[in-house]
Amino acid sequence: MFPTVSGLALTLWLGTTAALADWRDDLPGARSVGTGQFKWFGIAVYEARLWSRDSSPTLDQPFALELTYRREIKRDALVETSLDEIRRLGGESLDQKRLSRWAYEMREAFVDVAPGQSITGLYLPGRGCRFYVDGQLSREVEDPDFARAFFAIWLDPRTRNPELRRRLLGLEVAAE
Repeated sequence: MFPTVSGLALTLWLGTTAALADWRDDLPGARSVGTGQFKWFGIAVYEARLWSRDSSPTLDQPFALELTYRREIKRDALVETSLDEIRRLGGESLDQKRLSRWAYEMREAFVDVAPGQSITGLYLPGRGCRFYVDGQLSREVEDPDFARAFFAIWLDPRTRNPELRRRLLGLEVAAE
């Protein structure tokens, strides 16, 4: 049996709607809390923006962290840098099997980025997270421990970049 014209149109419309959906659909009412730039040896790497329904987000509430890249970076470099920071913050409690599984999830979620491209992570406490590349869902990771460890890279008080953390949380405004 072949689909009817109206059935085919509905299928195409639903597929288009799903393709247009982005993280904002999963976090209605989110607004920008703070923004900041990450630089490495004075070179702009990415612009970060934290989105939340709450004006003082924590790792106990959903939020989105949007990174818009200013440089080309390979996927493997994104994964390895993230793993290094997760290891640093997690210490001895993280075993190699778990880290390998998390590396796999990040490799599936991330892409080689080009200037102007963005990756947004949607943090869903107690459930995990979703990653969107240029607004399109790339990967859902149903592991709350991974999600917490990943977003701690930016939001944990022990982050390598406390100034960026303060800006993302709206505690400090960047100088114009």
